[in-house]
Amino acid sequence: MSHEHTHMDADHHDHDHHHHNDQAEAMPFRWYRVVIAVLVGLIIMVAACLVQVRSGVATIITRFGSPTRVLIDPGLAFRLPIPFETTIDVDLRAKSTSSGLQDVGTKDGLRVIAQAYAVWQVPAEPGAIERFVRSVQNQPDQAAQQIRTFLGSSLETAASNFDLASLINPDPSKLQILALETRLKDQIAQQLLDTYGLHVVNVGIERLTLPAVTLDATVDRMRAERETIATERTAVGKRQAAEIRSAAERDARVVQADASVKAANIEAQSRVEAARIYGSAYKSAPQLYDLLRSLDTLGSIVNSNTRLVLRTDAAPFRVLVDGPPSTATAGGAQ
Repeated sequence: MSHEHTHMDADHHDHDHHHHNDQAEAMPFRWYRVVIAVLVGLIIMVAACLVQVRSGVATIITRFGSPTRVLIDPGLAFRLPIPFETTIDVDLRAKSTSSGLQDVGTKDGLRVIAQAYAVWQVPAEPGAIERFVRSVQNQPDQAAQQIRTFLGSSLETAASNFDLASLINPDPSKLQILALETRLKDQIAQQLLDTYGLHVVNVGIERLTLPAVTLDATVDRMRAERETIATERTAVGKRQAAEIRSAAERDARVVQADASVKAANIEAQSRVEAARIYGSAYKSAPQLYDLLRSLDTLGSIVNSNTRLVLRTDAAPFRVLVDGPPSTATAGGAQ
């Protein structure tokens, strides 16, 4: 019996020893899991407090729904975990919105179909970003709808300050599209910034065309203008032609008068020269001179249709009967 009791005590002692070792081995494993859980919890809490601000996006930190600060610079920032603080991302990139085709009136009472566009963005300014979020609940589509409304009304007002010829014209030097775009931008830029926190980058005219009624009226007016210009140019051409013709006739009369004077001078000189020649001929041979003069006289008064019945014993026909004087007679006369 003693031996059995001793054996049982030994077994009990060994069992207690093994149980103690198992507890000693389990204790470090439980602390390790607690440490890991704490670290994971801390990591989750830190991650929940971190905010990443992306490029081209602004982040608004709100505390129980009220904005507390605006983060603009890209990077990481801290905030209180949800539900204490939440974030709202606002897109700062530029966007484009069109007004659509609109029938607007011009200064000269005609109609034109115009379409304008606006390039806009939320500026990187905390005040403007907060106005944008409050006014349109951070909805770009609602902002675009408001811009279309502003563009439509401003387009109607701005176009009434320009004539149709300054908006649609084949001559680029007469167009004033840039002035219309500048006026449009001036009318809507400050209103959109003050009301919605939007910055208007650019405003332009996307399309201009004529309705059927205005097109017919414009064609008629252009035709009348072209006819007026053609009439004026024809009148100018006729006036210039008349001036050229008058100047030519005047020059011709001057030339003719000069030629007449020169011809008269030449004729006078010829007569003087002829008289001198006749005088010289008469002095050298008087009978021959009389014969030549008689022949000249006959040549001037008689032609192919003249019939004369004259005495042949009288001058100048006497010479036809008598003939030229003989040399002996001429020598005796000398």
